[in-house]
Amino acid sequence: MRKLATLFALTAATPAFAASGPFFSLTNTDFIVTMAFILFILVLFYFKVPSILGGMLDKRAEGIQSELDEARALREEAQTILASYERKQKEVQEQADRIVAQAKDEAVAAAEQAKLDLQASIARRLAAAEDQIASAEASAVKEVRDQAITVAVAAADAVIAKGMTAADGNKLIDAAIAEVDAKLH
Repeated sequence: MRKLATLFALTAATPAFAASGPFFSLTNTDFIVTMAFILFILVLFYFKVPSILGGMLDKRAEGIQSELDEARALREEAQTILASYERKQKEVQEQADRIVAQAKDEAVAAAEQAKLDLQASIARRLAAAEDQIASAEASAVKEVRDQAITVAVAAADAVIAKGMTAADGNKLIDAAIAEVDAKLH
């Protein structure tokens, strides 16, 4: 039975047997396939499938073109923004450089001013120290003079006390009162 099935399968419609005979015959599969293909193409043209496909492709091409135009516009906008930011960054850098230069100039000026202020302060302190020294010297001289006067008065008092009698003291007192009276009137 197996052999019979194999023999039947080999003798059944094979491509070699289907293409035998005249071409324009309904038994020739090549002719049938060609006619079906032509009929299929005619149906496609009847329902205007190529124009529909062309329209869809045109729409797709227009969509792609609009996306490309939008991408180009976005790219140009991005380049403009980038150029703007680069320009701003350059301006900020220049401003920072100016600020640093100005700060350096101000620091130099402040250092010079501090130097002048320090010199003036030193001069004032030296003058104050010289004044204190002069004052201390004058105070020391006055103190020595006062001490000398005190010693001289004490010595004079001791000398006068030894050499003066009560009568001489009364005469001196009367003379001092007369002198004061003469000067007051």
